[in-house]
Amino acid sequence: MHLAHYLGLLHRSQTELASAFREVGEQHKDEPDVFHVCERLAAQCDAHAGRLRPFAECYSEESPDEPERLHSTLFSGSRTGGLGLLRDLHDLYLMAAECDISWTLIGQAAQGARDRELLGVVSVCESETAAQMLWLRTRMKQAAPQALVVAA
Repeated sequence: MHLAHYLGLLHRSQTELASAFREVGEQHKDEPDVFHVCERLAAQCDAHAGRLRPFAECYSEESPDEPERLHSTLFSGSRTGGLGLLRDLHDLYLMAAECDISWTLIGQAAQGARDRELLGVVSVCESETAAQMLWLRTRMKQAAPQALVVAA
């Protein structure tokens, strides 16, 4: 069963995303909303990883290294300034999108396996991930004019 592979992928992706949210929040703490929201979203990602743990054990979680490669490719360190914030938010969005599609695919597998408990976790976490992506998209729209047009 390949569900274990995706559970491992998502578990690691959530952990990497939590770390990236914390890194970006710390780097851009001069933007109070970014710092506080990133801290809250990091905790949410940690909770998602925790909720996945019992299923990862049940389905014998595999531990793919793709999330760490994605994190290291996107985050060789947070950037500074307005453009840096925009790029960091963009990278977080891409990492969140990885989690989002993984939730969708695991939800489909859970339906096929008739695993109602996993479906319940997917339902909650998938909607929270969608809200994370919405905040990131909105915050990027807010930052873009200043970073791309006004800044020299």
